[in-house]
Amino acid sequence: MPQPPDDPVGVARDLHRRGKAAASANRYPEAVRLLRAGLDALAGAGPDRVDAREVRIRLLITLSFCVAETRGLDEGLRQLNTARDGLGGLPPGPLREELESLVNGVQGVLLFRVGRIEEGIAFVDLDVAYHERRFAASPGDPAVVNSLVVTLSNRGNAYGEIHRFDEAARDLDRAAALASRFGMPMRTAIATHALGNALQRAGDITGALRRYAVAARIFADVEPSLLGRLRIDQAEALISAGLAEEAGRQLDSVLPGLRAQRAGQDIAEAELYRAIAALHEGDLALAQRLAGAARRRLVRRGSPGWAAIAALVTLRARAQRPGRPPAGLVRQVAALAAELGALRLDGHAAFAQTLAALLHVRRGETGDAVAALRAVPSRRRLGPIDHQMLLRLTRAELALAQGDQRAALAQARTGLAELGRIRDRFGGLDLLSGTSAHGRELGELAIRQVLSGADSPANARRLFTWLERTRAQLYRYDPVESTMDGEFAERIAELRVLNRALLRARLDGLPTADLAARCAAGRQAAMQLEWSAGPWGTPRPVATADEVLARLGDRALVDFAASDGALVAVVLAGGRVRMVRIGGLAEATESARRLHADLNALAPDQLPAPLAAVVTASARREAVRLDDALLRPLRGLIGDRDLVVVPTGVLHVVPWGVLPTCAGRPTTVAPSATAWLSACRPDKGSGVLLVRGPELTAAPGEIDRLAVLHRNAKVLDEDEATVDRVLSMLDGAALAHIAAHGEHEPENALFSRLELVDGALFAHELGRLQRTPDHVVLAACELALNRVRPGDEPLGFAGALLAGGARTVIAASSRVGDRSAAAAMADYHRALTGGAAPALALAESVAVDPLRRPFVCVGSGD
Repeated sequence: MPQPPDDPVGVARDLHRRGKAAASANRYPEAVRLLRAGLDALAGAGPDRVDAREVRIRLLITLSFCVAETRGLDEGLRQLNTARDGLGGLPPGPLREELESLVNGVQGVLLFRVGRIEEGIAFVDLDVAYHERRFAASPGDPAVVNSLVVTLSNRGNAYGEIHRFDEAARDLDRAAALASRFGMPMRTAIATHALGNALQRAGDITGALRRYAVAARIFADVEPSLLGRLRIDQAEALISAGLAEEAGRQLDSVLPGLRAQRAGQDIAEAELYRAIAALHEGDLALAQRLAGAARRRLVRRGSPGWAAIAALVTLRARAQRPGRPPAGLVRQVAALAAELGALRLDGHAAFAQTLAALLHVRRGETGDAVAALRAVPSRRRLGPIDHQMLLRLTRAELALAQGDQRAALAQARTGLAELGRIRDRFGGLDLLSGTSAHGRELGELAIRQVLSGADSPANARRLFTWLERTRAQLYRYDPVESTMDGEFAERIAELRVLNRALLRARLDGLPTADLAARCAAGRQAAMQLEWSAGPWGTPRPVATADEVLARLGDRALVDFAASDGALVAVVLAGGRVRMVRIGGLAEATESARRLHADLNALAPDQLPAPLAAVVTASARREAVRLDDALLRPLRGLIGDRDLVVVPTGVLHVVPWGVLPTCAGRPTTVAPSATAWLSACRPDKGSGVLLVRGPELTAAPGEIDRLAVLHRNAKVLDEDEATVDRVLSMLDGAALAHIAAHGEHEPENALFSRLELVDGALFAHELGRLQRTPDHVVLAACELALNRVRPGDEPLGFAGALLAGGARTVIAASSRVGDRSAAAAMADYHRALTGGAAPALALAESVAVDPLRRPFVCVGSGD
């Protein structure tokens, strides 16, 4: 109700209400303007009016938070102290007690925001005690409940910051339960968000991401402006899980909004975590620039703890530069470790001290390194996983500097085992593959040490063992039953509609910016749900060389690896394990890329003959060049045996049947020897499914011919091949053949897709089938492609099937024309129904026209 002009207190109350709402939505400049106007309005009120004093204190309390966010802690505390001084002008009683409690609570929060946690808890304890008394007296009063939930959330979040996780969970669980019980969705989301933060600091990344997803859904409905702060914390969790690139994209999307809100602390933290993400991605210049910007902002805000953490990120970026570290850098890191310790940021102090020790090692100062390591606290858990891995790496490099290779390899082995135990708790292929980033340096160190020795059979076995410990870990799980609820399916269905609308808009030449943004948001929402899923599966042990040899029989397994720019192959054949150094990585990489480009150019069915002749000649040259680089040096070891190939890096794009050594030779591709051995298990499915996708010129005839070969097959025609029906009928099949257009998504491989009559079937949807088909044939373009992540983790459409339990997947590693695909598949299925194993059937089919049939056999090949 509007206040009359002669009621300054009423005007001030209304301005406070509006200013508080603006502050709650992080619109701080607007809030400050409204609150100062409220203070000015009170100048017309009589000095003895209690209601004027009350409103003045409320205005100052809210103003203190806003100016602390925009101008720094000192200015915020000055306003708050003015409010505290004003309490003496109020008569004793409930109003004074309420406002005193509010001052205490806000002072605690302001101290929390700059890292002075224990100081702040002392004030918030007073606030909690006051609200517990009020709740005991009036348990059904919504205003009382709301205030209690707020202060419990604040204290619970603070306890999480200082790793007092039991107290954090106690406060936050109670806050969320009370808010939910009394119908307060926003407060439920805030408490749930805070609980996610506590779980993240306790090392439960999956639990944290689950809470963030719940809170995000509520914030999106009731107050979208609060999503920015949540995305910062979620990004921190993603970095911990090894998904630095995804975290970087997320922070890039929220920073403009935070800057528009002028949310000082949140801007600084977002810049800081964006710098950390850049550090993990290897973009050292961006990491230094953003960390420097964050530090300057945090110094201005009076946040010494956060500023010291930003300084540490800057020094980490400098430490990653190649060459011998300068002495000045080591001194700076050691001094910062002491500063962080004095600020009681023990985890960061330990990390800085460990980094100083590593730099000493790399300078050849082993005595100083030993002394620095002694100062690192002896704890079972040294903060986040990257902190743990740095400690293992430092100990390993120190052992090498002291001439103790065995101790160095023991540190690498222990560190990778620790990483594996963390990975075992994760759900979703994204998280499983991302963790390998943290063990990359340890794995590279171990492989370099093995390669520094002789090319002996014993060393070859050691190299094989280390390769299996470090690569393609997401494929060594027996998937458990999906824990995804119906919401994941709903999100994917929404994304399917958006993706189809985007495709139509592009074909029609219509504007696509809005649809593209909505698709990106839909992918993000689906990914968040998968990140927060339960454990993916039960881990299997890493395969030993003897286990692989026993299964190979007359076949040969070639395991490629790269180290320091050189390629090496470990060959398991004839009961023996041997290693061969086969040349430079750069040359093989370039040939593989050129061959891939040539095969893509050859794909169209109606390619003009002159152009086809030129591209064919180029592709043949690259195939020979690549064959000479990779397989020719191994011919004395592999003979004419069938092959199992474990690629590395860009070699995952190679269609091996195109290489002369593999012409007509059964060749199976596997992410690792462990993955291949796991795929060599008995069939569990039954029946054949044939799927005819839309808009394939050769598909109708292709499926008809296959139906003759597989007389009892179930056939889904184009108008029947909806996503739901295809998924339903895939479940439990022995053999599934899908003829449909497909597309590999390089930015996010798990959104690679098959186009069906009602939209895209995404790779995300396949990995959680209850019973993945034993044998899947994807007669579509590029769906054997993967995005290769750290640890040689190939991730894509075919990979999702393999990780979900498929034994064998047949797919193309580059584009392929409809007619070529149909002809290749007809030949393949004729051989298959004649009794040939998948690898042999495909080898015979590809040999007819290798350059236009770039299909590969992934998995077991049996």
